[in-house]
Amino acid sequence: MGEGFQLRSAIAWSPAEGEPAALLSRVIIDPCIYPRGGSVSKRKEKHLTTSTQVKKIRAIVGLAKMPDENVKPFLHGSLKGLSDNAAIFAKPPVELAIYQAAIEAYEAAIPAALDGSKTAIAQKNKLRDAAIRMYIQLAHYVEANCNDDMATFLLSGFQAAPTTKTPPQPLDQPTIVSVVQGAVTGQLKIKIGSVAKALSYHLRYAAVPSGGGAPAQWTEQIITSTKPTLIDSLTPGTIYTFQIRALGRLGLTDWSDSVNRMVT
Repeated sequence: MGEGFQLRSAIAWSPAEGEPAALLSRVIIDPCIYPRGGSVSKRKEKHLTTSTQVKKIRAIVGLAKMPDENVKPFLHGSLKGLSDNAAIFAKPPVELAIYQAAIEAYEAAIPAALDGSKTAIAQKNKLRDAAIRMYIQLAHYVEANCNDDMATFLLSGFQAAPTTKTPPQPLDQPTIVSVVQGAVTGQLKIKIGSVAKALSYHLRYAAVPSGGGAPAQWTEQIITSTKPTLIDSLTPGTIYTFQIRALGRLGLTDWSDSVNRMVT
């Protein structure tokens, strides 16, 4: 502090005895006590009001990239939620009876598509796309009518999309669902289970050694979908073993347990 000054109050300095009276004009104001633009409490209140914003609730709508077994729970969950809470979501853009019929038609087409028929797969995919389009329409309706209240939103049966990015996670271990005889001699048909977020699958197979043990040499091929895969030019009467692994953003999973089958 300046020499010869005495503290007289919280906001001002006055000269000590003998100092010039002109120094009385030097006034120090504490900005914490007298802030510009209003009191501290009002400024804090204004800051909180302007910086606090309600985040918009968005539904998970990326069903098109999911395997069938993952799509069905989303469709059924939304149908049940909207049906059970029709008083809240009273004017959906798609009649729920039509939505239910679309879901049932899609599910009824799945078994035929598992055989790998191009016609059956195309029909299944067409019905799937129709059901998903209705799902997305209803999702946007719920987003617009839930008033960004999470409790109300969840009553609809839709699931909220995460607001933060989730880092890549290790993939689940893929499995071989079935190995059956193909339509011609020396052919086997392999069906693998889908793994969420898998980029591709690696299938390997080999003849089982007559004395048992692990094969000395494998044949490997990359599979980009989970539809049945045909393996040709196998030796009739020979037992073959099959394994599968999946590729994700963090790399490859371990090989699955072996599945053995004799080819005819």
